[in-house]
Amino acid sequence: MGMGELASLRPLLAAMRGKKLLVVGDLYLDCYIFGLPARVSREAPIMVLEETRREERPGGGTAPALVARALGAEAWQAGVIGNDAEGQRLRQMLADQGVDVSGVLTDPTRPTTTKTRLVAEGVYNVFPQQVARVDRQDRRPIDPAIARSLASFVEATAPEVDAILLSDYRSGVIVPEVIAAAARSGRLATVDSQGSLADFRGLGLVKCNQAEAESYLGEPLGDPERRREHLTALRARLECERLVVTLGPAGAALAEANGAYHEVPPLVRRQVFDVTGAGDTVIAVMSLALAAGADALAALRLSQVAAGLVVGKWGNAQATAEEIEAALDEMESSRGWHD
Repeated sequence: MGMGELASLRPLLAAMRGKKLLVVGDLYLDCYIFGLPARVSREAPIMVLEETRREERPGGGTAPALVARALGAEAWQAGVIGNDAEGQRLRQMLADQGVDVSGVLTDPTRPTTTKTRLVAEGVYNVFPQQVARVDRQDRRPIDPAIARSLASFVEATAPEVDAILLSDYRSGVIVPEVIAAAARSGRLATVDSQGSLADFRGLGLVKCNQAEAESYLGEPLGDPERRREHLTALRARLECERLVVTLGPAGAALAEANGAYHEVPPLVRRQVFDVTGAGDTVIAVMSLALAAGADALAALRLSQVAAGLVVGKWGNAQATAEEIEAALDEMESSRGWHD
């Protein structure tokens, strides 16, 4: 990437502030129990942690909304929680971060999804280390009446926002009624798919990772030339305007309806501590950038800068606009960026 392309990212970041994003997704409450490694248990060959603290954070399909808020955009969150204390805490945490939660619906027949992590930390751990995770969730599709209410919320809110982002964590919320409401909204509709790519035909942007693309295609993406062939064909099959596939340490690939194809390497050199939230960052930044009028390649480049910052943090973290601006400063001075 030359200096001209780099220079265009700063005004794009500014243009994203104040944009309005509706995120519809599977809502999780991430719970963390931190402890110091004390000894090996006498009951089983497992580590005993002496608890030091507990934390709770919004997780799952809430992440893109939090990314939007960190970048100065407005965010609406839609999804489903249970009629329980965990759901109420999750709703309040989102509201406390400035997210509009009027689209967070309650379904008394299912629990709020919670993911509880046991985390070891201490003198020898530079970053906390997960030891185990316990999930409580119901992956069945949401009740048809709830699905209709959620789709109605998407339709009613669409005129107020610039883009609608579907965050599919395969926990039953992103059902056909919701997808259809986003697709016919008249707004930019994007999706971060962890499920069946075929469910998301015709959207403005479909994003998945390499493993998901290979699973759908039934074969490896291969070398760069084969990747281009595979992903150009995959975009055509999905009938989407843009397809982005994240490639782990290789960056990300972009295929567009106009035939353009690009691969963007990681643009920020940071030690990778935790990849949690990197994909959410890519889809949120790209959705906001496209809504702000960016071309897809510039949007992808900016998302790669943001994702490169996030992987240097621990947990479901976000990169702020100020952090991205500082990274762009470093890149402009030729430190820590790829030409």
